[in-house]
Amino acid sequence: MEKAEKSQLVASLNATFKSAAVVVVAHNNGLTANQVLDLRNKMAAAGATIRVAKNSLTKLALEGTDAKGIVGLFTGPTMLAFANDPVAAPKVAADFAKIHEKFVLLGGVLGTTMMDATAVKALASLPSLNELRGKLLGMIQTPATRIAGVVAAPAGQLARVLNAYATKAA
Repeated sequence: MEKAEKSQLVASLNATFKSAAVVVVAHNNGLTANQVLDLRNKMAAAGATIRVAKNSLTKLALEGTDAKGIVGLFTGPTMLAFANDPVAAPKVAADFAKIHEKFVLLGGVLGTTMMDATAVKALASLPSLNELRGKLLGMIQTPATRIAGVVAAPAGQLARVLNAYATKAA
């Protein structure tokens, strides 16, 4: 890789570190190409991205970002997962690590908060942003459904009473 390519990669990684809501770092030593492809596909489906870069270039890219505290995690073969949804990348990475023992979570960063592997797994157990939106929408709609039921109930009772009188009179 030429010097211009390296500086372009560092600039690209730096921009990614600045814009991503969450970054997860893991060892990927011993994963097959098919396993890495499977992980990439799962991350893409969740709205996250996987990157592999030389540790020395990644350390350079961390300078000047809120994620610079994770610089110590970059030893050996590492892989980075980025996402704008704070739960997407940790959830996919933690699920993948359960299935593939060669994929080892090291830690990460959420905003300005540094996380170890345990914190990444804890973050992965939270519901995703879309799941939370669905729950919130359900909570908002439930009272409206109840109000409609309460308003409709007296009319239904009145109709049943009138029907009873009509059938009794006939």
